[in-house]
Amino acid sequence: MNIKEIIKKSNLTIEENNILFDVPMKDYTSFKVGGVADCLVKADNVEAIQEILKIVNKYNLDLNVIGNGSNLLVLDGGIRGITLLIKMDKIKIDEDYQVDVESGVKIGKLANILAQKEISGFEEISGIPGTIGGAVIMNAGAHGKEMKDIVKNVTCIDYNGNIKNFSNSDMNFAYRESILKNNKYIVTSVKLNLEKGNIDEIKEKMNQYRTYRKEHQPLEYPSAGSTFKRGKDFITAKLIDESGLKGYQIGGAQVSEKHAGFIINKGNATAKDILDLIEYVKKTVYEKFNKKIELEIQIMGDSQ
Repeated sequence: MNIKEIIKKSNLTIEENNILFDVPMKDYTSFKVGGVADCLVKADNVEAIQEILKIVNKYNLDLNVIGNGSNLLVLDGGIRGITLLIKMDKIKIDEDYQVDVESGVKIGKLANILAQKEISGFEEISGIPGTIGGAVIMNAGAHGKEMKDIVKNVTCIDYNGNIKNFSNSDMNFAYRESILKNNKYIVTSVKLNLEKGNIDEIKEKMNQYRTYRKEHQPLEYPSAGSTFKRGKDFITAKLIDESGLKGYQIGGAQVSEKHAGFIINKGNATAKDILDLIEYVKKTVYEKFNKKIELEIQIMGDSQ
């Protein structure tokens, strides 16, 4: 039975226009590359996620979960099974400045709402191009602040459909890591601990961080943000630069001339171009400095 037959037979309550087949993933990732997903389901509530998990388990289907696709490289062979796109986007703000936010909310949208409400503590995070769910899973951070500094607790669904709650200490946050990163949990909502602020000061900080990003990052090209993690005892972008790799190109993929830590899609890159360039950069840096560099981005799908 193919994926279309399984979906039809399952009589899901999910709206028909939220279930798509043979979807080019370049339309759902900031890298603008990637093959076709067999089936993409947009889930805007917990029940939709639980329904998908039931059929994934019943038919032993592959499941991949995405948000804004901004930290993701989908390979040219596409994605088998079901790709679950989290679209849950409700925000609730309490009088004591605790913020309950669903996992599909985009960081930039939340930052603007918090600024209008004069809620501070999120400014450093505000320019990260992703969703809250993805940011929590990888403990995203910028300008000296990480998600671990503001998360109070996280609500998830495990792959059996059970609701699980994690406190900040349960999350085992580390640099670009959390307990959720390599375990089968889907983030549904996050409670953030923030504080009262001044709207002018908040907006000024956000503008400063926005300007910094424009000046130092290649925002004019498709990418997945910073491609590589910072090393424990070295700055990865500096080693790439000192290896003479700025501007190095394979096919349509290039090590950014603006920031060596970014691999960009210069135009018509394939996922293979990007992957080949990643491997070349890793090999070159290791040969020159004897340092192993690790990916910050996620890789998903089949190579061919």
